[in-house]
Formats: sequence, C-alpha cells, structure tokens
Amino acid sequence: MDSYILQEILRGGSEKVIEAGGVLCGGHSIDDVSPKYGLSVTGVVHPEKILANNNCKVGDRIILTKPLGVGIILTGYKMEAASREAYDKATKQMETLNKYAAEIMKKYDVHAATDVTGFGFLGHLHEMTGKGITITVNSDDVPYIDEAFTLAKEFYITGSAQKNRNYLGDTILLNDMDFAMTEILFDPQYSGGLLISVSESDAEALLKELNENLDIKSAIVGEVVPYSDYDIIVI
Repeated sequence: MDSYILQEILRGGSEKVIEAGGVLCGGHSIDDVSPKYGLSVTGVVHPEKILANNNCKVGDRIILTKPLGVGIILTGYKMEAASREAYDKATKQMETLNKYAAEIMKKYDVHAATDVTGFGFLGHLHEMTGKGITITVNSDDVPYIDEAFTLAKEFYITGSAQKNRNYLGDTILLNDMDFAMTEILFDPQYSGGLLISVSESDAEALLKELNENLDIKSAIVGEVVPYSDYDIIVI
C-alpha cells in the first residue's frame, strides 16, 4: 500500500488521542500482509471516581448514545451492498469520541455505564446485569442506522454477532423478534456508544442535554426491573 495511507492512519490516531486528552508516546512496528493499527491505554483513576458497569438500580432507565448497525454496514460495504451514505454515517459514529457524552452524564445520578463494542448491544448490556435485576428493552426504541435493517434481512451479517448470540444463550429472552432486528442487537460495534444506567428522575433531563449538545442522538432504550427469570428481556 502507498505509504501515504500509513501516514494518514498514524495522523488520525494521534489526533484522537490528543482530542481525548492523552499523549501518544512510544510504539513499534511489525511486517505483515495486512495493515494493523492499535493502541494500548495507560492511566490512573481516583478510586472514588470509578464508575462500574454493573451497579444498576431497580427503576433506572438505560440510555444508548449511538445508533447500532456499524458492523453490518461495514460488512455490507465491503461486499458492495451498502451505500456510501450508510458507510459515511457509520464512519462518523466511529470517529466520535464517547468523551463528550461521558462529560455530560457526570452531572446526573448515573449508577453504571459501559461502552458498546465487540460484544454488541446485548453483550455489553448483559455486563450491566447483576444479582437481583433484569433489564427490559423495547426494540422499537433502539436506534440503528436505517440501512442496517435491510442488509441484515439480506444476511449481510457478521460472524462475531453469531458468537455473541451463542455466548448469551438462554440468559436473554427475545419476544417476537424479527431476525434482522436481533442481528442488529447482537451486531459488534466498532467504537460504539455508551450504555448509561441513570435514575428515573434524571433520565429525561440527561437525554435532553445529550441530544441538545451532541450531533449523534441518544435514546432511552430500557429499564431496570427486579429479576424475572432472564437477565435481559427484549420485547
């Protein structure tokens, strides 16, 4: 490949590290057939300021800060089935740091949070379930990039989504779900959004501030209820 492409990858990575408030230092190279690029993060956090991913409280609302479907869109685009418009939407989402949503949520009564990446929406939501709670999700409220649904119906799906489905097994109840929508819920996200468990009293205010200040829109997608046979119930 043209060395300019490597230059742009390194430039883009450095810009995002700086935007996130970090410093890029050191590194090494390997010689391989396909290009690879990655970063490891080293840092410290005050022990009293750690926000766990599994401290949800009954009554909390679950907010998702980026639409789903990125994995499906990228798969479809590589096979020349997805549009450039859908690809650009996915790219914009991947380029957008969760830093800004995280800064906003600090003002509210947030009990738990995590990001949505390779384990998909349901995989990372499952990480938020703990003893004595179930998270209910209304699939109609879950945002996704429009074209992802059509692509999933045509089986432009990922192997990772099937691994996520198999791993979660019978911990999740999917009620009357369209196949394409289940694929979106299991779809691995690359630089996906945040899942935020916030008290019911603060949920609407947090959602309003997120959507007034960020270009990518958030949505309330679920609720934390007392345990009811399954860790997650999707309707």
